[in-house]
Amino acid sequence: MEKLAMLYEGKAKKIYDTNDKNVFWVEYKDDATAFNGIKKGTIVDKGIINNKMSAMMFSYLQKNGVDTHFVELLSDREQIVRRLQMVPLEIVVRNIVAGSLVKKVGKEEGYSLASPVLELYYKDDALGDPMVNETHALAMGWATIEQINKMKEIALKVNELMTKIVAKAGIDLVDYKLEFGLIDGKVMLGDEISPDTCRFWDKDTGEKLDKDRFRRDLGKIEEAYAEVYTRLKDALENA
Repeated sequence: MEKLAMLYEGKAKKIYDTNDKNVFWVEYKDDATAFNGIKKGTIVDKGIINNKMSAMMFSYLQKNGVDTHFVELLSDREQIVRRLQMVPLEIVVRNIVAGSLVKKVGKEEGYSLASPVLELYYKDDALGDPMVNETHALAMGWATIEQINKMKEIALKVNELMTKIVAKAGIDLVDYKLEFGLIDGKVMLGDEISPDTCRFWDKDTGEKLDKDRFRRDLGKIEEAYAEVYTRLKDALENA
């Protein structure tokens, strides 16, 4: 496998072309952003944690019947993924009220939902990734109803699997975002699964173990990322 020119640099990753037309080379960065890029900073070794954790969680999901873009972990910061045609929509899965949902439903942060809530967002930085519904997506041609239904199906399966393993690690899976892409029309899970994209709370203390520590200036950010990774690694190894 040969790493070629960089195709794209995002907030958290660099994507490179390869000599294999079916895959990309991904390099994870330590850069951190919040509030649609308004707040910027660095979380030391975040790229290492997010790369390893994404590889670990995608492998776990794949073993349990979820199709993902993950192919191979190359190094502390690099992995190979399938070349997806990304759907410009993301699904946020919510199990506990936190973040923007507090204002939407009028419940305090920490309120447990009776069932998972799935929210659809249009991926556009210039618009602030607005929340949309299925009729928006269909009218704009962002996805077909079959693709949206498959994304929801995958999201609920991922929630079932992740909630189970995260609980074994003594952590509550509060909410998280999922991104999807297509290969020959088939919907697959893409992007990453990490403390950048998930809210993780300690099951006993409620301590935040994710990017909210950066967003809210809570300190001990690096320690929280490392702890989540270590706990989940142990839970998976002992599953």
